[in-house]
Amino acid sequence: MDHGEDHAESIVIDLDHERHRYMYHVVKRVFDFVASLIGLILLSPVFLIVAIAIKLEDPKGPVFYSQTRVGRQQLPFKMYKFRSMIVNADKLLKKLADQNEVDGAMFKIKKDPRVTNVGRFIRKYSLDELPQLMNVLLGQMSLVGPRPPLPREVAEYTEYDKQRLFVKPGCTGLWQVTLRNSASFQEMVVLDLRYIKERSIWFDMYIILKTISVFFRPNVAY
Repeated sequence: MDHGEDHAESIVIDLDHERHRYMYHVVKRVFDFVASLIGLILLSPVFLIVAIAIKLEDPKGPVFYSQTRVGRQQLPFKMYKFRSMIVNADKLLKKLADQNEVDGAMFKIKKDPRVTNVGRFIRKYSLDELPQLMNVLLGQMSLVGPRPPLPREVAEYTEYDKQRLFVKPGCTGLWQVTLRNSASFQEMVVLDLRYIKERSIWFDMYIILKTISVFFRPNVAY
């Protein structure tokens, strides 16, 4: 499927301009490192509570889940999350492929039978994403940036779509705090490219504050 045709809004990223934003990149990395370190320390009680809940529901299953994602310049890395699905969830994906409710190179269904009861709760409040703070600390991700895609998703990308891989992926981003799962794949791409083109420290702070509000007023997450 060609997802590059008929873009509602065509955005082209100036790579030369992005490479020369030295001060922004330095400040962003320092902020990411300090904020993720503080976040891991302050949120350690939440980590413990979520870990206990996951273990109580499934004593034999792991607490954390790692998955290969594609980062900046299409480099793969292991992304960490709290496990919100049954252990063999990946093996069941092919059986559910025809139920995909998101157009384009993503897979999402509202009532995914692979999601556990605890998983449904932590996804609603985005608690399953908290371990990604470790990816931020390691420099593989940023607090704010495009969603890190799966290799199978990138295999379907056009050159236009691949522009979202010019920067580090983020724990949260513009589409997560606006349309979230109501967005089509191409709407997500446009929002990500708009962020990349307009990003600044103030824009990042705005998205982080909007993300924090999701914990208290969760939007549609599945």
